[in-house]
Parts: sequence; structure tokens; C-alpha cells
Amino acid sequence: MSSEQDAESIRCLVAKVGLDGHDRGAHVIARAFRDAGFEVIYSGLHKSPDEIVQAAVQEDVDVLGISILSGAHDTLVPKIMNGLEEYGAKDDTLVLAGGVIPDEDREGLLDDGVAAIFGPGTSIEETIDFVRENAPQR
Repeated sequence: MSSEQDAESIRCLVAKVGLDGHDRGAHVIARAFRDAGFEVIYSGLHKSPDEIVQAAVQEDVDVLGISILSGAHDTLVPKIMNGLEEYGAKDDTLVLAGGVIPDEDREGLLDDGVAAIFGPGTSIEETIDFVRENAPQR
């Protein structure tokens, strides 16, 4: 299987959780993932953790990218991780977080099962490469 076929088989959900209305970064990532050959679903704004879990499970995504700038990451992201676990989807979903997440909060999110956290200024290529290298194999 060529790497192009690999990329096409990677299904990603780019999700905006909570009351955060800033979605420019999520749109940039969704477009970059699409341009890289990934299959991309965008959640839209103001989704609850449960709505994101439902979408990830129903769409059978390989990668869940959570974009959050509101500061509520320490509450909302663990709810998403718990929901994925309840549906048996936590172990085979690569979960990424992006946005403004203070250094002191990162360890807790990584302990909850977030695979990587990409803050402002992270290159798009770095994010794409991480997904290609770490997305679950089907």
C-alpha cells in the first residue's frame, strides 16, 4: 500500500468543544489535513463533549483533533476521553489537542490519553507528520 493510500484511509474529526467560538485554527487544520489526503469531518462550533464522542464513534474516526481556546480544556477534554472509553473507542482513536493549553495543564491531558498537544505556532507539517506516524492502522 502506498503512503498516498495510507493517508486517504485516515479518517479525522476536527472538533470544537464548549463555548469557544474561535474556529479559524480548526478550519486551517481541517483544510491542511484534507490537502494532505486525510478524510476530514468538521464538528462545527459549540459541541458538547458527548456530541463529539458520538460523532467520533459514529464516523469511526482514526483521529480526533480537539481545538480549544476557551481555557476549559481541563474539564472538557477528560469528559471526551471518558466518553471514548465508555464506547470502547479510546484505545483505537488518536486524540490530539490544539490551542492555548498552558504547560502546567499538559501533563494531566497526556495522562488522560491525549497523544499530543499542539500549541500556537506549531507547523502544519509537524501535525500532519505526527498523524501519519501515529494514526491507528486499520
